[in-house]
Amino acid sequence: MNLIDELRWRGMIQDIMPGTEEQLKKEPTAVYIGFDPTADSLHIGSLVPILLLVHLQRAGHKPVALVGGATGMIGDPSFKSAERHLLDEETLQHNVAGIRRQLEKFLDFSNGRAELVNNYDWFKGIDFLSFIRDVGKHISINYMMSKDSVRKRLESDTGISFTEFTYQLIQGYDFYWLYQNKACKVQAGGSDQWGNITTGTELIRRKAGGEAFAFTCPLIKKADGTKFGKTEQGNVWLDPEKTSPYQFYQFWLNATDTDAENWIKIFTFLDEATIEGIVAAHRADPGKRLLQKRLAEELTVFVHGQIELEKALETTQKLFTNASAPAESLSVEDLEGLEGIVKIDYERAKIAEGVDVVSFLAETGIFPSKGEARKLVQGGGVSINRNKVADPAHRLEASFLLHNQFLLVNKGKKNVFLVRCAG
Repeated sequence: MNLIDELRWRGMIQDIMPGTEEQLKKEPTAVYIGFDPTADSLHIGSLVPILLLVHLQRAGHKPVALVGGATGMIGDPSFKSAERHLLDEETLQHNVAGIRRQLEKFLDFSNGRAELVNNYDWFKGIDFLSFIRDVGKHISINYMMSKDSVRKRLESDTGISFTEFTYQLIQGYDFYWLYQNKACKVQAGGSDQWGNITTGTELIRRKAGGEAFAFTCPLIKKADGTKFGKTEQGNVWLDPEKTSPYQFYQFWLNATDTDAENWIKIFTFLDEATIEGIVAAHRADPGKRLLQKRLAEELTVFVHGQIELEKALETTQKLFTNASAPAESLSVEDLEGLEGIVKIDYERAKIAEGVDVVSFLAETGIFPSKGEARKLVQGGGVSINRNKVADPAHRLEASFLLHNQFLLVNKGKKNVFLVRCAG
C-alpha cells in the first residue's frame, strides 16, 4: 500500500490536487504544513497534521513544519464566524518557541530529514508596497473572493476586515517562498485550508512558472456532532502542564465505540490487520472497552511516553477499577500518588466547623457557582469519598476526612478531584 492509499484507508485524505499522488511516488519530496501559534502549546486537533508529517517522513519524504509567526499576527478567516484577537509580537514569539519544542518530539530533524521554519523570518523584511507590487498583482480580487471561506464571511453580519482578507495571499506567499528556497512542492493541511493552499499553488504557477501540489485531511468531528478535543475543562492540550497525561489518557478512553473505531485508524500507526483484530475483539465484548484502551494507550505513549502512560494506568486503576471499594481502602500513599487529577487545598477549619456541600464545591472551584453545584448534587452527579451526595444541605465535617486530611470528590462519572484539608 503506497502512502496516499494508506492515508485514504485511515480516513486522512479529503481533497487532493491532480498530480499529487504521482509526485509523491516519483521522488522524495519536501511537504509543508503550517501550525497556528495562537497558544504556546498545540492541542489534539493538531495531532492530525503532526501525524501526516510523521507518515510522510516514514515514507521517505521531508516534512517541513511551518510555525506562523507572521500569519499569527493576521488571523486566518477560514470558516471563523468573527475576527479573532490579534496577539502582540512578544506573545507570538513565546508561542512559536513552545510549538517548536513540541514538534521536535515527533519528527526526526537530524541530518536535514525534517525542517522547522517560521514565516516571520522572511516576512519581517518585506514592506507593504513591495508585497502588493510583487505578490498582489498575480492574484485577482475575483479569485480571492471566490473562496468559500471568504464568501461566507462577506455574507455574514460581521463581514471581513482587509487584514483577514489578505491572509490567503500571505499564506500563498509562504508556499511560494518554500517552493523557491526549500524546493517544497507539496502543501498539506486541514480541509478548512483548501482555499488558502490552492492560492499558493496558483501563485507558484503565475509568479514562478512552476507546478506545486496539495492535499488536505478532514476536520475531525465526534459522532454525536459535538466538537472534537473539547472537554468540560476546555481544550485537550499536548502540553502535560495544561492537560495531564492522566486526563489525556482519559479523553481517549472515554471515546464512544463509533468514534474509537474511526480514531484508532487516524491517530495510531497500527496496521490494518491489527486494527481489524482489535475492532473484532471489541465488538465481541464491548464492555471490556478493548478498543478505547488500546487507542488511549497508543496515543498517550506517542505524546507523553511509556512512563507517563504507566502513571495514568496506575491512577485509573486506583480510581475506577476498584471504584466499588470504600474510599477508606485507599492509603495516604495511594491518594498522594494519584497522578494527573486536579488537587486542591482547602482550609481544614471550615471542615471542622461544618460546611454545606454546595458551598464547599463552589469554594474549592470544583464548580464555578453554587447554582451549578446545587443542580448536579440534586441530580445525583456528585460523590464524596465514593458516597453519592443528593442533599444540597448535607454538611461536611472533620469525621468525613480520609486519613484526617483528604476528601475524594467525583463530579459526574469522569472528573475526580482530591481536596487536601490542612491548616
